[in-house]
Amino acid sequence: MDRVLRTPEFQIKLSKLLDQDWFEIGILLNVKQRSLVSIRNDSIVFPKQKDKAFEMIQTWFSFDKNPTFEQLKQAILKIPNHGLLKEVEDLANSLNSSEITSRCNFNKDISEICTALKSHYLTIYEKIDEIQPPLKSPAYVDLMHKFVDLCIVDAVNTEKDIFYSVERKKFLEKQIRYTPIPYSEIFMKEKSITLISGIAGIGKTWLLRKCLLDWSNDQIWKNDKLVFYLECRRLNQYQNISNINELLNIFYKNIINDFNISNYPALFIIDGLDEFKYLNELLHPSLSCNYPIVNVLTEIQKFKYVVAGRVYAIDQYQNISSEHSDKLTIQIMGFNENGINNYIENNVLEDKKDVVKATLKESPIAKSMSSVPFYLSSMCKIISDSKNVDLNSFLTMTDLYANIFLYFLQKHIFKNNELIYQIMENDFNKKYVLNICKIAYQLFVENKVIFSKEEIQTFVIDFDENKDNFFGFVERIETNRGYNYQFAHLTIMEFCASVYAYNYLSSEEIMADKRLESCLSMICGLTNTNQNSLLKFLVNLIPSKQSSKESLFLFSILDRLLKLSRQSENENDFRVENYYNFQLKFELATYYVNLFIECFYESQSSFTDEIKFIVDEHEWWAISIDDGKTSYETSCENYFVNHYIKSGRKLARLNVDKNILSDEEKNLIIQCLTNVRIVNFRCPIKFEGWKPKDKIEELLIDISLI
Repeated sequence: MDRVLRTPEFQIKLSKLLDQDWFEIGILLNVKQRSLVSIRNDSIVFPKQKDKAFEMIQTWFSFDKNPTFEQLKQAILKIPNHGLLKEVEDLANSLNSSEITSRCNFNKDISEICTALKSHYLTIYEKIDEIQPPLKSPAYVDLMHKFVDLCIVDAVNTEKDIFYSVERKKFLEKQIRYTPIPYSEIFMKEKSITLISGIAGIGKTWLLRKCLLDWSNDQIWKNDKLVFYLECRRLNQYQNISNINELLNIFYKNIINDFNISNYPALFIIDGLDEFKYLNELLHPSLSCNYPIVNVLTEIQKFKYVVAGRVYAIDQYQNISSEHSDKLTIQIMGFNENGINNYIENNVLEDKKDVVKATLKESPIAKSMSSVPFYLSSMCKIISDSKNVDLNSFLTMTDLYANIFLYFLQKHIFKNNELIYQIMENDFNKKYVLNICKIAYQLFVENKVIFSKEEIQTFVIDFDENKDNFFGFVERIETNRGYNYQFAHLTIMEFCASVYAYNYLSSEEIMADKRLESCLSMICGLTNTNQNSLLKFLVNLIPSKQSSKESLFLFSILDRLLKLSRQSENENDFRVENYYNFQLKFELATYYVNLFIECFYESQSSFTDEIKFIVDEHEWWAISIDDGKTSYETSCENYFVNHYIKSGRKLARLNVDKNILSDEEKNLIIQCLTNVRIVNFRCPIKFEGWKPKDKIEELLIDISLI
C-alpha cells in the first residue's frame, strides 16, 4: 500500500476525496500548522479544496521521508470519517492491483512515468495566476481553454545592435518589423533545440506552461515520452546538485522514484535563464566553477531542450548551445492584436472598456507597450480605477512606470483608501520608497537578480525590522538554507534604480557610470515639472535636492550626450581600410543623438537658453523616417522637432525612406518640411498637408534602387 501512496494518480484522486477534511487530516499527519494556514488562506494559488488538499499531501511528503498508508488511515480514523476511509481504501486497493504498482519502482516503465508527468502538469498548470489578477474577479489565466494569443517571431537573424543595449528599446524596434509565426507551426514540429527570448513580463512562462499542457494532452511533442520542466529561480537553491538524476529526484521524486533517466531520451524545459545565479559560469565554461549545478545545466545539452529567458541571456547562451541544424530560435513579442482585444474583453469592466481602448489608441506609449502582458494588465487596472482618465498619465515611458509603481504602492503595499498625494505626504512612506529604490539601485548596478538578506542588510540596516513591508515589490523565495529575494518585476527594479539615482546622485556621477546608461531617459523623465504628473511625488524625497537644481541637472546630462556624439564624429577615419571602424563610430554618434532626443522628450522640457546653446553646438540635425523607426522614437522626434522649429531654427536634412506612413509619421514630415535645408525622398510618396515655409535648398528624389 505504501507504494500506492507515492503514485501521482493516487495523490490526485485522494485530494478530491479529502475535500474539506484536508486541514484536520494535515494536523493529524503532523504537518506544521503554519504551512496548513498558509495553504488555507491562499485562495489565489489554491482556489479549490482539492488544490489545497493536494498541496497538503506534498507538504507532508516533503518533511516525512517515509510516509505510510497506515499513517493516513489512522489520521482519517481520528476525525473520524469511516465513509472517507472506505473510499480511500477502495481507491488504494484498486490501484494496488493495477500494473502500475505491481512493478518495483526501480524498474518503472517509461510509459508509466510519462502518464504520471502528464497528470502532474494537468493538475498543476491547468490554471496559473496572472501577474496581476483580472479586474472582474481574482481568477486565473485558463491556459487550457482561454490561452491569450502571443506573437511569436523568428529571432535567429535578428540584428544585434551593440550600442542599443536597452532591452526595452530592442523590443520596440523589433515590434515594427516582425513576421508572426503561428504557435502550431513551431511546436507541432520536432526540434532538438528551441531557444525562446523575450523581455520581462512578455509571456514566456505562459507559453512554456501552455506547451506542457498541450504535451500532456498529446497535441505536441508526440515522440517525446519524458518532458521535465525546471525553473532557474528554483535551481539556484541547489547549487551542490551534481547530476541530472539527483536534480530530478528533488523536483520529481514522487514521479520517478530514483529512476535513472540518463540512458533514456528526454526533453528538458529550462525557464528563466536570466535568473540563474551562476549564469556567468555557465556562459564561460573555461572559468573555474565551484558550483556543480552549472555542470548539470551543461549536461542537459546532451538531451533535447527548450531554454527561455530574457533577450540578453538567450543571445549569449546561443554561443554555447550546440550547433545543430535542428535548432529553432524565437522571440516572444507579447500579445498580438487579437490577444490585446481578447484580454480587454475578458478582464475589463464593461463600462471601462471604451476608455481603455481609447487610451491605447491615442497614447503611442500605451499602444506600444500594451502587447506586454505586465503593462497591459497594469494599465487596464489603473484606467479602470481612475475616475478621470488623463491621457498624459501615459504620455512618456517614465509616466507609465511611475503610474504602475505608485498604483502598486497604493493597492498592494499600503492597501488603504488614501490617495497618492496623501500617501506621499507621510515621511515614513517616503523613507519606504527610498529604501525600495536603494535596494533596486545597489542590485541593478551590480547586475544581481537574486539576492540574500545579508546583501540587502549591507545598505538597508533596519531591513530585519521592516522586511515584511518590502514584500510586494520584493518577493521572498524559501530554500533549504533560508530565504532568497528578488524583485517581483525587473522593469520595476530598473525604474526604482532610476528614482534612487535621480534623488541621490549628481548628473556627473550618473553620466560617469556606464551601467546607468539604460536608465538615462527615465532619470531625465523625472525632471518633468508638469504638476499634473504623478512624477512630482518621486522627485522630492530628499529635501536637499530641490526643483531649483532640475534645470541644471537636465542640462548637464543633455550636454554630455551631445559631446559624446561629437567626440565620436571627430574620431572618424574616412580611409577605406578603416571603413568598418568608421561605421561603428558613426552609429555610436547617431546613438547618442537619438538618446539626447529621447531624454529631451521624457523630460517634457522646452527650449531653454541652456538647451538652445548645446543644440546649436551640434550643427547637423537630421531626421529620418524609415521602416526601422518605432512609434516611440517618432513621438520623441515629433516633440523635439516641434520645439526646434518653433525656436526659429532650421533642420539640416530630412530623409524619407518609407511610403506607407502612420499619422504620427505624416505629422513629423509636415513639421520638418516647414523649415529644412535638404530633403531626400527614397520612396514614391504622396500625401497632402504641407507647404514649405522657407525655400528648400536641395530636393533629392532617389527611387532608382527599389
